[in-house]
Amino acid sequence: MKPRLLLLTTLLALSTSAALGQDGLEGVDWENVDPSGQTVTFWHQHTQQRETALQEIVRKFNETNEYGITVIAEYQGGYNDIFQKMLALLGTTDTPNIVVAYQNQAATYQLVDGLVDMNPLVESERWGLSDEDIADFFPGFWSSDVFPSFDNKRLAIAPNRSMEMLYYNIDWLAELRAAGHIDFDGPPTTPDQFRQAACAATQHPFSRATAQGASMGYELAPDASRFASWTFAFGGDVFDYENNRFTYHSDAAVAALEFLQGLFAEGCAALTTENFGDQTNFGAGRTLFTVGSSSGLPFYASAVAEGAQHQWSVAAIPHITPEPVMNVYGASVSLPAGHSAEETLAAWLFLKYYTGTEAQAEWAAASQYFPVRQSVAAGLGPVFEEIPGYETAFNLLPYGVAEPPVPGYDFVRDVVTAAMVDIVTNPNLDVRAALTEANEEANDILEDQFAQMR
Repeated sequence: MKPRLLLLTTLLALSTSAALGQDGLEGVDWENVDPSGQTVTFWHQHTQQRETALQEIVRKFNETNEYGITVIAEYQGGYNDIFQKMLALLGTTDTPNIVVAYQNQAATYQLVDGLVDMNPLVESERWGLSDEDIADFFPGFWSSDVFPSFDNKRLAIAPNRSMEMLYYNIDWLAELRAAGHIDFDGPPTTPDQFRQAACAATQHPFSRATAQGASMGYELAPDASRFASWTFAFGGDVFDYENNRFTYHSDAAVAALEFLQGLFAEGCAALTTENFGDQTNFGAGRTLFTVGSSSGLPFYASAVAEGAQHQWSVAAIPHITPEPVMNVYGASVSLPAGHSAEETLAAWLFLKYYTGTEAQAEWAAASQYFPVRQSVAAGLGPVFEEIPGYETAFNLLPYGVAEPPVPGYDFVRDVVTAAMVDIVTNPNLDVRAALTEANEEANDILEDQFAQMR
């Protein structure tokens, strides 16, 4: 058994005895539960202005809720930090009452019944959401946290979403076009245009770059979401939902990675050398293109303001499909098992507030995440005007697809990222063979996770 597989299996085994049967909430008469006076802990990953905005939402809830509920929001590191902490605590009273979790992380927790099914709370006549409230959520966002693999339980609810985008330097592209180095206007819409501009930028630096060093067409931050986004753009997927198998060796995935491998071989692309280095170099005018989350919009704005102060925006990742195919994702918030009905209800009431219209309007404006409610989106005019690229990204939401919400995907991501780095840094590596090997390991991990349910 591979080390990462052994680690997960061991953690789940240690958790199982504590988690199974500890929910204790099946059959609870929620209409008669009293949440008064409960203290709720919320583990999150937000920093800087987003943490400030979240704390303000928490403060308002604490001051205005009629039950005297107190929410304590605690930063616990990044997504993976929280995931690792949760694996060791599943089903015990040491878990938080609320935890941020991607769908695949929630699925992993639920292998040992580590989360509360929210369906009874959503449907509660006294505490739940009305039909009008539910209809106000974007349908795809609302349905993304219902898990067919776990009897259609609702294991989370979405407070926000974001999307993989192409970030591009408007002024640099204009310079390349004016000099005849590229033959199209605006951002590239096809892989061929992307290659043309990336290679031209490598040979013709931006005139207003504020940092020394070679210019680069595309700087890649290797990541499984980048892999999925490029595969979507080449008309494929990374998962076969009918057969419940990863498909990292599909023709589309191979074509996407051969395209990236070629860019690197031509010297038109490079790997990032430090966290957010692509963002910094983009701001300084050294990198023409990056691909990253729309949640990075405010950070890119800061990088540009502190750097070359060029015009910039976002666009769909260049694609071969008739319409763009956008990778939409985002962590949701879950209710860990192992707590009393009173605590769980109190936590749910905060989530109801957090995903409500008023809090969502505040959260979208402050965080630059996409809101989950349509009624909020209708009033985003000021945000569209204030934040470069936000409206462009928002208008691409109808083209969104998702990465697989399956248990063990965190470990699969490590495998895929490593394969991606191997491929782009070795021009002689057989892409199909490398992806076939990575795909076999990914499916081994997936099979191991589902074996926990048998």
